[in-house]
Amino acid sequence: MAEKVSDKKTNVFSRIGKFFRDTKSEIKKIVWPTPKATTKNLGIVLAMIVIIGLIVYGLDSGLYALLGLIMAM
Repeated sequence: MAEKVSDKKTNVFSRIGKFFRDTKSEIKKIVWPTPKATTKNLGIVLAMIVIIGLIVYGLDSGLYALLGLIMAM
C-alpha cells in the first residue's frame, strides 16, 4: 500500500516536471514581432478606434436629432 502512494506522488511530480519542460519548449517556438511591426500595428489599432468612435458619435448625434424632430411634432 505504501508503494502505491509513493508511486502516485512520483508520478504527479514527473507530470508536473514534464508540463514545465513542454511549456519551456513551446515558449522557445514563439516568434515575437519586431518593434517596427508593433508600432505599425499600434497605429492601425488607434486609427480604427478613432474611426469607429467617430461613426458611433455621428450615429448617436443623428439619431438624437431625429428623436428631437419626432418629439417636437
